[in-house]
Amino acid sequence: MLGITGSRAEEPILTDDGLYKQPWFVESFLDLSDDLEGAHKEGKRFAIMWELKGCPYCKETHFVNFAQPRISGYIKANFEVLQLNIIGSRKVTDFDGTSLSEKELAARYGVRFTPTFQFFGERAGPLKVLAPAKREVARAPGYLRPDDFLAMFRYVREKAYESKSFRDYVKSLPS
Repeated sequence: MLGITGSRAEEPILTDDGLYKQPWFVESFLDLSDDLEGAHKEGKRFAIMWELKGCPYCKETHFVNFAQPRISGYIKANFEVLQLNIIGSRKVTDFDGTSLSEKELAARYGVRFTPTFQFFGERAGPLKVLAPAKREVARAPGYLRPDDFLAMFRYVREKAYESKSFRDYVKSLPS
């Protein structure tokens, strides 16, 4: 126990494919344009969390970062998060209408580490004509400690990526 008092976040669920999943992650037909537009209609941003069965840092993200109500509460209020398996075989429709397996989609976007979070623009329409590498507004490759993890989500929500790097954003935060 970390000595945290007060209410705890909801416990993650271990799924049939061996990934931990937050109960509040988006349930999806795996059409990225629909998921992004659905998030926009709710006044939220859209993110993808890439994971892999047995990934210790994925598990830590669930049991340490998401377990903190200040973090999970902020993300639930401001984001729709879609969980994908970096070696998965489910079919996903990309923003341009291309249908690929999760594994092929990860390769298309150059996702090589788990966990990786991808953050996209606010609307799906403009993303259709962009190359995959140009669709993201931010990416968190690998595990981030809780404070930096929350800062990444704030960075995207506040659109700070329009004027500064994530590193500069973190440096500008009060200590």
